[in-house]
Amino acid sequence: MENRKHCLITGGSRGIGAATAYRFAQAGYKVTFFYRSDEESAQYTRQKIQKLTYDCLAYKVDVRDLDAVQSAVQEAVDTFGPIDVLVSNAGISRIELFTKTTPTEWNRIMDTNIGGLYNLVHTVLPSMISRHSGSIVTVSSMWGVCGASCEVAYSTSKAAIIGFTKALAQEVGPSNIRVNCVAPGVIDTEMNALLDDETRAELCEETPLCRIGNAEEVADAIFYLAEENASFITGQVLGVNGGFIT
Repeated sequence: MENRKHCLITGGSRGIGAATAYRFAQAGYKVTFFYRSDEESAQYTRQKIQKLTYDCLAYKVDVRDLDAVQSAVQEAVDTFGPIDVLVSNAGISRIELFTKTTPTEWNRIMDTNIGGLYNLVHTVLPSMISRHSGSIVTVSSMWGVCGASCEVAYSTSKAAIIGFTKALAQEVGPSNIRVNCVAPGVIDTEMNALLDDETRAELCEETPLCRIGNAEEVADAIFYLAEENASFITGQVLGVNGGFIT
């Protein structure tokens, strides 16, 4: 039990984050996840992991709050030991014309999607550097690669995550730390639950694999990049989008 690695995942109560937490638990990791507000989903995810006979830590944390991030990370480390894998998945989106996007809404998206990434990595990275070991996986979006109409703020934040990933990989590679990114396409999660049937059908038609992806498929990609099978991969962006963009 004590030799098991420790993985921290943000946005872990549902969707891609919950699937990722469960995937790492299945592989024997000690799992800590952060969630922002959904207590019911957080408890469901934690109980699902506990049924694997492993304990799981869940902390209600707003990733925009550096003090809260630092406090929760310290508690998790005190309980489960140093963090070996960090998965920065927490994020929010909004669909609206750029001219309708207020400064408040713009800042909320940036502070969550890229500011939260900063807070997490800034807190966890020093220990990885001192141990000369660690893997970080960020979660962007295919819209961070190609951009999306009516999602300028979201696309900008997700593009920033890609730039962050590539730059940090260069910086910490000599410390034996790998940093990679997964860029999901249209995935069947709560974020896309509001899409009507016609829109979903159109998206399926635009996807070469002719369907929408699921959270478990993204979780598998995250797990692959975090593990030793990807030991010579860093600074890369792995698209999980069914061929929607190439």
